Amino acid sequence: MKKMVAAVLILLTLQCMVTASASTGSAENPLISLSYLDGVFAVSLRAEINQTLGGAADRAIGRLDEIYRNYIGYSFAARYTRISLTADGTVALSSGASFILLSGTASLTVTSGEVVNVSNGNVVASGSRLTRNHRYFCTENTTAIVTATAASVGQVDGYYLLDGAGITVPTYVFVDVSQNDWFFTAVDFVYQNGLFTGTSANTFSPGTSMTRGMFVTVLHRLDELPEAGPGGGFTDVSNPSAYYYNAVTWANANNIVAGYTDGTFRPDRAVTREEMAAIMHRYAEYKRRDMSTPGNVFDTFPDRSDVSSYAVAPMRWAVSWEIIRGSGGMLLPRNTATRAEVAQIIFNYCEKIG
Repeated sequence: MKKMVAAVLILLTLQCMVTASASTGSAENPLISLSYLDGVFAVSLRAEINQTLGGAADRAIGRLDEIYRNYIGYSFAARYTRISLTADGTVALSSGASFILLSGTASLTVTSGEVVNVSNGNVVASGSRLTRNHRYFCTENTTAIVTATAASVGQVDGYYLLDGAGITVPTYVFVDVSQNDWFFTAVDFVYQNGLFTGTSANTFSPGTSMTRGMFVTVLHRLDELPEAGPGGGFTDVSNPSAYYYNAVTWANANNIVAGYTDGTFRPDRAVTREEMAAIMHRYAEYKRRDMSTPGNVFDTFPDRSDVSSYAVAPMRWAVSWEIIRGSGGMLLPRNTATRAEVAQIIFNYCEKIG
């Protein structure tokens, strides 16, 4: 099936190229004539594909056309897009689409096929109430409808259709982040996926230092807010109402963070680049990710000897996977990390490790 679709997509791409080709002898098309591509090459290629695949190319093209017609009116999110639903508002989902409920309450009606809760691996029964921060995925030949039972915010990926009670929320309204910034994609990713919030209604503060408590809170969100477990462990993390309490307690219980010799965690202290590498390394171990260190990238940094002994292996791993890429050719392990840098590192981790 994958080979068939790949062949069809190649054919369609070539046909599109044929349509856009310039006239023979032009600077854009100096060698191959349009008449040859359109009248000979494309026809013979399609015939060869049909002969090899037994007519599968035409069937696949028909299937693609059917899918396209079925999705007329739908919006497409190439990656997670935040949406807002009023009470009784709905969002229709199609095959391959995902939905994550961030706030509010909602239920799921499965009209055909199967929806899987990727967060726990279970097939979702029609009429089920959605669990916040769990990802619901529509399998092949599936259509489903999310209905908000109260004002709700969620994230959708793939083909989706909002009714009149739902709106697509702008990517963000941060006045201090522009498309020309090197961290634009990373900030978009962490905001869209609920890993970061703004420092105000319209600011992200990309140059502000990230504290240890903030950093662990981001990882807690990345792990979909698991139960914190028993408290204790750090003398300065004892107030359950502190925003970082659940995150630090969870991270400590799973050996993701380590405190200082005096028994403190110091959540309000700015996190350093080497501390960040060590925490990310332990988090990846906790998630049972690939902990190999391909290549010798670490040895190419002139300030590698400045890395503290506890952080050498984590930093070697982080730069091997391009989670941390250095700054100006340097690791700067003792420097603090900004919110923009942490956003980029989280984005790199998700892209490279999973």
